[in-house]
Parts: sequence; structure tokens; C-alpha cells
Amino acid sequence: MWIVSGTYDETVRVWDASTGAELNVLKSHTWHLVKSIAISRDGMQIVSGSYGGTVCVWDVSTGAELNVLKGHTDLVNSVTISRDGMRIVSGSGDKTVRVWDASTGAELNVLKGHTDSVNSVSISRDGMRIVSGSDDKTVRVWDVSTGAELNMLKGHTDLVNSVTISRDGMRIVSGSDDMTVRVWDVSTGAELNVLKGHTYLVKSVAISRDGTRIVSGSYDLTVRVWDASTGAELVVLKSHTGLVNSVAISRDGMRIVSGSDGKTLRVWGASMGAEPNVLKGHTYAVASVAISRDGMRVVSGSDDKTVRIWDASTGAELNVLKGHTHSVKSVAISRDDMHIVSGSYDGTVRVWDASTGAELIVLKGHVDSVKSVAISRDGMRIVSGSHDNTVRVWGVSTGAELNVLKGHTDWVRSVMISRDDMRIMSGSYDKTVRVWDASTGAVLNVLKGHTDWVNSVAISRDGMWIVSGSRDKTVRIWDASTGAELNVLKGHTALVNSVVISRDGMRVVSGSNDESVMVWDLSVAFSTDDMSTVGDSEELDVPTGHTR
Repeated sequence: MWIVSGTYDETVRVWDASTGAELNVLKSHTWHLVKSIAISRDGMQIVSGSYGGTVCVWDVSTGAELNVLKGHTDLVNSVTISRDGMRIVSGSGDKTVRVWDASTGAELNVLKGHTDSVNSVSISRDGMRIVSGSDDKTVRVWDVSTGAELNMLKGHTDLVNSVTISRDGMRIVSGSDDMTVRVWDVSTGAELNVLKGHTYLVKSVAISRDGTRIVSGSYDLTVRVWDASTGAELVVLKSHTGLVNSVAISRDGMRIVSGSDGKTLRVWGASMGAEPNVLKGHTYAVASVAISRDGMRVVSGSDDKTVRIWDASTGAELNVLKGHTHSVKSVAISRDDMHIVSGSYDGTVRVWDASTGAELIVLKGHVDSVKSVAISRDGMRIVSGSHDNTVRVWGVSTGAELNVLKGHTDWVRSVMISRDDMRIMSGSYDKTVRVWDASTGAVLNVLKGHTDWVNSVAISRDGMWIVSGSRDKTVRIWDASTGAELNVLKGHTALVNSVVISRDGMRVVSGSNDESVMVWDLSVAFSTDDMSTVGDSEELDVPTGHTR
């Protein structure tokens, strides 16, 4: 039902997980930055910790401040709530872990033993043990009832940033500035495994619900997935070496293709993280990519003025299509895989024979650069968007200009056609997404919400959702019928260049100037079942992601 966020603007905010609407702004940490938040299992209370050394308890539904827990003498780095909602645990720069009565706010215990700042705390599912990680390089296990220190886990050679406990309470996982993830036996304190692979600080760790996978995030710009039993590194989710301009997903969902300023394309397999196939050949940035319906070919457009066709399996370059006299900014493939369409800064749209590479038609009419092209499902119409602020509709067989759609007040960056060929979607530098009637050219809806350029639009196979990516660093999901904004997906740290929706409608893939491709699970985006906060983990929820 709810998403809760804590920020350096000194507020805690509550959002509706379905609509993305802001429900409440919780203010109390006066001039003190909010460092950590947690939400109770029943979703009724929020706990926040701040740089001011206080822990605040809030009523989720009303936004009322229920309690201010005072006792720490330095910033509160991490907070968590027991599964039964009876206890709050906090870790602080004052080197202590404190246990509080969630109802009364009374301080039940002060756990002393760490010799430096406590960065992360976690409580076992049965509520019997607390785990803490500290700048003193240790992980400590405590008895919740008595406050006794049960074990001190030594092995890390630098600060411990994040700790968590497996659902069955048998294992502890910790991440450290020493670039390792370590797995420990809760009962004995024995070090079971040291997971090595990160090349920089490990800032966040998590364990899958079934306990079979460990996920870690690092300043080395990777997310790594590990086998919890063996410690084997299963997946490394890496970024491009240049800005990611475009992404596409195959019809069967087995491949993702991304193109970047690094002049390469990357083809990622079904595991969403296995080392990708790197397609090299372009001599300048790759601006756009597309995958054929049969999944056998990849098409790319580049600032080197060419369109290239690749074998999706082997990565072999099959053809180089030359004719454009300026950067190729958009490519599309017809449903029957017979035609390729490209749009260029030379102001033209070109149609090519996908088999032979022959240039079939040159469509002229735009008076400025063509930034995006799409082809209808029946293969009869092409739609193009341009820096002349217009969207144009063309007949494929004749090359005739059928319609000019006017309404945008700035460059049109992206165009898309619905599966039923009834609607055209366009995204513009005027910060809007527009929905048009494909037959008449009438404007059906103007979607407003982005605070900067809209760079890319996509529509789900069932026609229910529109997805847009923007320079404002967000991906937004809209109701295609009403135009209502359903969700705002945040995670990218730079402008979003490209978005696409999987065939089953369950995943959105986005590419960004932060050099990452992110995969969003829409079932998670629209649900908050079994939400929890682990330590002070940042951007922890990456169920199917591949971030940086």
C-alpha cells in the first residue's frame, strides 16, 4: 500500500505505491537530515533516525508523530522494527545499539561494545537476536531480551556498512569497505564464506526470501548476485563504459540489447546478468537499437551515419546500410521483419530491405532533424518525430505523407504506435507525452508530470500502460486510457534516454546517461507486500534489476 522515503531535506514522505501520489510529509527532525527509515510489518507505523540523534515514530495513516525517542548522543545511522512490532532497534555514531519499546518509547536497553560508529542494525525474524555492523570492522550479535553480547564476528579488515539476517535466522551477511561480502553462522559466529569480486566498497547487502541468493551493491558500479550456500558469484550486473542511449527487449524476453556512447551494443541473456555479447563495428555512438520479431537480428543506428544489422546469437555484423548524411537517431523493424526504418539528423526517414540492405524509399517532409521512427503493426504506416516539433505519418508503399500532427511546443524526441494501430504516442522536450488518434490525427490526451524533457515512450502490448523516460531521471507509468500517472520509478542518477516494456507487460527496461540499464519488475512496482528495511541499505530492492 505505501512506500516510505527518508531524505536529506529533513522529511519523511509517505507515497501511495499504486498511484505514486504523495500522501504525507512527516516533519520533525528539525534541521537534522533523515538517515534511515523502517516501516512496521502491519504498515501502521514508520520509524526514522536522523543526524540529530533522535528516533521518531509516526502514524502512517494520519502522519501524526507518536513518539520521539531520545538517548543517542550522535547521529542515528540505522533503524529497524521487530516482526511483531513490539521493539525498535537503532544504531548510532555514539557507538551504541539501543532497544526501545515501540508502544511507549521507553528505552529498554543500551547495547555497548562497539568501539566506533554503528552503521547498520538488523533483527532476526523471531525477534531473539540483533545484529550490528560498525566502523570498528566487527559484526556483533546481541540477545534482545538481556542485551548481552553473544558473539563478536571478526574478519573484515575495514568498516562494516551493512548487515542482514536470513529469514531462517541461521546466517548473517555483511558488506564492508574491504570490498568483501561475508557470510557467518549465527549460532557459532563462524565465518562460512568470504565473497570476493567487488573492486570497491560494498555498501549494501540483502538475502533473497528463500535464502538461496545474496545480493550486494558496491561503489564499483556493479550489483552482484551470489549463491548463498557455495559463495559462487552467479551474476555481475555491469554498466556500459559510455552513456546508454537505447535499449530493446526481444519478443520472447530472452534478450536485452543496449547501445551506448561507447560505440558498442551489448546483448544480455535471459539470466539478466551473464557477461553480455559486445557488438563492435560502429565508429561513433550507438543512438538506437531494435530487435527483430524472431529475435534473430539486431538493428542499430549510429552517429557514424550508418544502420547496421547483427546476428543476435553470434554478434556477427551482417550488413551496413549507408545513405544517411548525418547521425542516425532511431531505427525500427516491421512486424514481418522485412523492412527496416531509420530516422536521421539529415531530416529524412529511410526504408530499407532487411534482407538485402537495399534502400527502398526516402521520406522527405520534416524541416529539421528526425529523432524517432516507428512502424505500424500492419506494416502500412510509418510515424516519425522531429525537431520541427511535429509528428508525421507516412504510407510505406507510396512514401506519401498522410498526416502532420501538431501540438508539441518543442522537439519531438520519441514516437510509438499501439499494437492495434489506433493510437500514436509521442514524447517531447516540452515535458509532455501526447496520445493521438492514428486515423484522424486528433489529440486524445496530454500526459503531464515530467519536469524535464521526455526522451522515450513505450506502450504495453495490451494497450493499458504507457511508459516514459525523461531527463528528470525518472521512468513514469501512465494509464493509457485516462492519462493518469500511475507510478514514478526512481533510481537512475542521470537522464533516462530509452524505455521499453517486455512482451508480458511485467518488466520495464530503461537506459540512462548514468551508464546503466535498469530492469524494473512491475509486479513489485505496484505492490508492497512483505516490505522491510534492512540496515541502512541503499537502493536495496533489485529483484530483477541490473543497475550500474
